Amino acid sequence: QVSLVEHGGGSVETGGSLRLSCSASGNQFTSYYMGWFRRAPGKEREFVAGISWNGGRDYYADSVKGRFTISRDNDKRAMYLEMNDLQPNDTAVYYCHAAFNMPDALGGAGMYWGQGTQVTVSS
Repeated sequence: QVSLVEHGGGSVETGGSLRLSCSASGNQFTSYYMGWFRRAPGKEREFVAGISWNGGRDYYADSVKGRFTISRDNDKRAMYLEMNDLQPNDTAVYYCHAAFNMPDALGGAGMYWGQGTQVTVSS
């Protein structure tokens, strides 16, 4: 079992940057494939980025490719999302997610979610 807590949300202007972090507590962090999801007001939750257990593979939604970078530090039991060139349509609550395999991590089908952190991008 793992507990996830996100940090780093905030408000920025268009073109700005933020770095989200997800801290994990519990056992065997390296057992988990991880992902970031977001939910904008009035919209469904959507996949943002995912990363394999050892960081060797990463995946991105087309809408963030080239602007966002996902990474993890297994020694620190942490995952990160570096977000650059933020746009107003990136405004959402961002959630950290953990699953036991890559398809579940990418599809949001894993068991573990953080509480979310708000990112607001103003024009």
